[in-house]
Amino acid sequence: MAEELILLDEWLSMFGMRARIALAEKGIKYGYKEEDLDNKSQLLLQMNPIHKKIPVLIHKGKPIYPYHKSQEKFWADFVNKKIGDVGGRIWPGKRDEIEVAKKELIEGLKELENVLGDKPYFGGHTFGFVDIALIPFYSWFYTYEELCNFKVEAECDKLIAWAKRCKQRESVCKSVADEKEVYEYVVNYRKRFDLD
Repeated sequence: MAEELILLDEWLSMFGMRARIALAEKGIKYGYKEEDLDNKSQLLLQMNPIHKKIPVLIHKGKPIYPYHKSQEKFWADFVNKKIGDVGGRIWPGKRDEIEVAKKELIEGLKELENVLGDKPYFGGHTFGFVDIALIPFYSWFYTYEELCNFKVEAECDKLIAWAKRCKQRESVCKSVADEKEVYEYVVNYRKRFDLD
């Protein structure tokens, strides 16, 4: 089991100490790999590509989150921070701020598209938690495109195909805002506060 389970850690990390204590309390044997956080290993960057932090517990070549539920929560949180928070800096932002946020938004969207891959939904063939977390932001894509002068589809065509598939679901089409109405709201907001 120790070879199947690997802990990427750094001896000084309080979070790593928690993981080591928990594993010891459960009597779980594992292989330990010390990380140099100033020169992160390829394994760490591969197993935790977003945060690039330790500790990371790897079982049979996959990071444990406990896998599916924690992975869903991780990606829903990613959506909130990398799409929601970044998008929230675009629509009320000054022109110079928008350009910086645009780059971050595109990076976040591309990362999500990589996770989606060729699956119809983030959960595979089942519409699920991450899909529900991300699809409301689709109604803002047109606004981001207009303010940032780019096309999401040109950057992330699989993500747009996913969004169109989601919009065919009754629960989605009845719940998400119309993208043109969102844009009209933002234009009026920006005029009112003289942001252009």
